[in-house]
Formats: sequence, structure tokens, C-alpha cells
Amino acid sequence: MSFRTQPLPVARLNRCQLFGPGSRTALFEKMAKSDADVINIDLEDSVAPDDKEAARRQTIQAIRDVDWGDKTLSVRINGLDTPFWVRDVVDLLEQASDRLDQIMIPKAGNASDIYAVDAVVTAIEKAKGRAKPIAFEAIIETAAGICHVEEIAAASPRMQAISLGAADFAASMGMATTGIGGTQENYYMIREGQKYWPDPWHWAHAKIVAACRTHGVLPVDGPFGDFSDPDGYRAQAMRSATLGMVGKWAIHPSQIALANEVFSPSDAAVTEAREILAAMEEARKSGAGATVYKGRLVDIASIKQAEVIVRQAELIDG
Repeated sequence: MSFRTQPLPVARLNRCQLFGPGSRTALFEKMAKSDADVINIDLEDSVAPDDKEAARRQTIQAIRDVDWGDKTLSVRINGLDTPFWVRDVVDLLEQASDRLDQIMIPKAGNASDIYAVDAVVTAIEKAKGRAKPIAFEAIIETAAGICHVEEIAAASPRMQAISLGAADFAASMGMATTGIGGTQENYYMIREGQKYWPDPWHWAHAKIVAACRTHGVLPVDGPFGDFSDPDGYRAQAMRSATLGMVGKWAIHPSQIALANEVFSPSDAAVTEAREILAAMEEARKSGAGATVYKGRLVDIASIKQAEVIVRQAELIDG
């Protein structure tokens, strides 16, 4: 293993990120009272061009006025290829309260995109004397973004999370699909006359997870468009959780409970993890580097796996 240890990401719950457009003020109180860990108020895709300025004003007012509890409060700004993003950042930093935790940067293509936003944010924070630094989450939505995902993950100490935006990513890659996440009808294999549908997003998820884990950033799965298909949502969430992602977007309130369920360790898993840690502690006291737990070998690597589960359980309990 490299002598440069893998840094831990920020200790925050990120099982579900609930999205709502900044132009729909009636949703803000409902979002705040939901069971989502992260609230993402959107100024980008879900807001029409003529509504951008009003949505920005309404979002700033909501950041000040709504009781967001202990949730991570994030705002998705407009893309750096639009005329809106600079005003989004300036107004949010100058006019919104310190309750704002995070800015989400869409369609990040390389480290320079993160640097551009970071430079503006840093200057305003210094000018305003802002005590709490704004965090960043980037969305990988382009071919350039997935090619440069590691440099994006390392681009700023503000980086706390990276998500995959499946719809724009598919368009950028020229994928023959209009689906947002999930399996795709024509992406299948045949074995003994039977069709099997593999996951077309698997490789992108794995690349994002590797980049994030290398640089201490939270890897997050993006949207699942068909909110009438809870089984499909749960299946994709379970695949991304197995790969190492910590949470998933919800574009409809019905998806919140599904995300929280999948990305929360079960009571049985937490009990087993704690028992493994206890067994390894006893082994350590006797000078052993490994032991047997329920008929299987556990060692130092097992400790690291168990610690991840226990840490998540403690965050949830806390």
C-alpha cells in the first residue's frame, strides 16, 4: 500500500439527496420536513430561462427563512457555459445566510471548472468574513467529466461529493437511450436463449467511486427517472451501494425512503461488524493478526470493512 494513506471523506449522512426547483417555493417547507439527509435546491435544469432570476431570489429567501434542521443544504447553480452561474454564486454568497452548506457544480469537465467557482467563492468569503466555508459537490455529466473525474475530485479542498448525472451523461456519450438510470432495453446479453440485462452505468460508477475514495470525497449515485418503478430504483441503489457509493438522488418524495433503506446498514450488519471488531481486538491482545469469526477468516482488512459499517450506523444514530 502507498505510504500516502487514503483520506476519509467528511463525516456526514448522504443517503438521500432530495431535489426541488428553486422556482417552486411551495415545495421548500415539505423538503425541509422530509427524511432526506441532503436538500438540493435547483437553479439549473428544472428552472426555465425566464424564471432564473426569480428562482435565485426565492432560493436565497428560503435559505434565510426556512428551518432546514440539521440537513446539509445545497444549491445547484447553473452551468459554467451559461450566463447565469456567476450571479448565482455571487448572490448566494453575498445575500444568503450562513445556513447554506454547499454549492453543486453541474457538468464539471475538468479541474479548471472547479477552480473557477472556487476563486469566486473564496474571494467573496474573505470579503464578507464568512465563518463557515462553502463545500462543493460536482456532477459528472459529460464525457470530459468522466475522463477527468480524478482531477475533479482533487481540484479543491472544498470538494465533498461527486455525483453521476445519468441523463446528460448519456447524451454527451452518444448513448442510444432516453432513460435516466436503470437498465436499458437494448443493453442485454443472451445465455442459453435467455436475455440478461447488465448495468450500463457500472463502469462510470466504479470510476467515480475510485476517484472519490482516492481523494476523500463522497461518491453519490444520481437520479432514477421512473419514480413509478420503486423496484427499479431500489435495484440500482443496491448496485451502487455495493460498489461503494454512499447515497442516491431522489427526484420524487417516494424515493426518499428507498434511498434511506438501501444506504443504511441493517441491524444484523451492524451487530456483525461490531462482533468482528471485538473478535479482532481479542486476537490483537494475543498477538494474532487474524482470527476466525463464524467459520470464516477475518483480518486487518475485515476491520476496515467493519469500521465503515459501524461509522455509518453511528452517524445515523447521532
